[in-house]
Amino acid sequence: MEPFPLIELSGTAEQRGRLYGQQAADRIRRSIGHYGAQLAADGHGAAAVRGWAREFLPRIEAFDPDYIAEMRGIAAGADVEFEDIVLINARTEVLQLGKRRAESREPDGCTGVVVLPEASADGALIHAQNWDWKSECAETGVVLRIRRDDGPDILTFVEAGGLARAGLNAAGIAITANYLQSDRDYRSLGVPLALIRRKVLEKEQLAHAFHAVYTTVKSASNNVIVSHAGGIAINFECAPDESFQVHATNGLIVHANHWISPIALSKLKDTGIATTPDSLYRDMRVRQLLEAHGGKLDMAAVKDALFDDYQSPWAVCRPPRLNSAGNLSATVAMLVMQPARGVLEIAPLPALNRRFTRYELFPQAEVKAA
Repeated sequence: MEPFPLIELSGTAEQRGRLYGQQAADRIRRSIGHYGAQLAADGHGAAAVRGWAREFLPRIEAFDPDYIAEMRGIAAGADVEFEDIVLINARTEVLQLGKRRAESREPDGCTGVVVLPEASADGALIHAQNWDWKSECAETGVVLRIRRDDGPDILTFVEAGGLARAGLNAAGIAITANYLQSDRDYRSLGVPLALIRRKVLEKEQLAHAFHAVYTTVKSASNNVIVSHAGGIAINFECAPDESFQVHATNGLIVHANHWISPIALSKLKDTGIATTPDSLYRDMRVRQLLEAHGGKLDMAAVKDALFDDYQSPWAVCRPPRLNSAGNLSATVAMLVMQPARGVLEIAPLPALNRRFTRYELFPQAEVKAA
């Protein structure tokens, strides 16, 4: 498997975008083509899809106008339509809006983990995730190392054309996110989830990162885990208009794709389990494997738990298989981070490939095979 390419960005928002678009043009076009074909298969033409993307622009502009400038820069650098870059950054929302009109669903799975310092072998917090989505996205992922003059530098793994997905920053803040679904979803438009994650990674202070997750109005539900190298982590189960906290147990946070907060479950209906029934045991399996380790946990132990193949192909680490919507789904990437060290290790398609590539935020280092 080819490692995900590392792209270094700096300058103003528009300058960063142009550099990004120029360096990732092929992968960006693959992303656009992939999602365009998927929406076309549901009966939605390019004009309609770009119209849906434009509907999010007022929300994005109000949230942070620099994101508009950066996306315009990406479009110019890659020589693609601006609305297609907006689509990539709002792809969760646009795909689900399209599928609701086509009366079908396709969840974006994931299993997230945080090991707090008291459970860590060397006292360093570990934040990790298996990202379960379309297997083709192993060919569209990139890692961005963003050098900023107006805040902490950022290291983030993302689909090409996106501003952020999972990652960490120089202030020790890290983020991952998992699919959730509830009966409150898509009643109105909110800020695209990818841009909320980017906002978290721009923050110097953990309180401000929590605020961005907790208070920003969303179109749909999402599970967001935010951690800090100093030893704090909170799992936010987010409905579009309300957020619920899940805290660590025995030094561990483990979350898959179903709601677990008793308060949340008393107030809303989990409508996602019908399409992600394996979620009900994926978090159990990872927690059991970590707790059975019998000692302090290191990155190797976290990787071993996330490689779990119990009930494969409906496993924590899934090989490419047809999902309930008839598309080829897989664990696209396994990500393991140590935010205190600015280290992100990623294995593409880990059910088929156990070779990790190590990316470093500081000091400036080239990608190294792990």
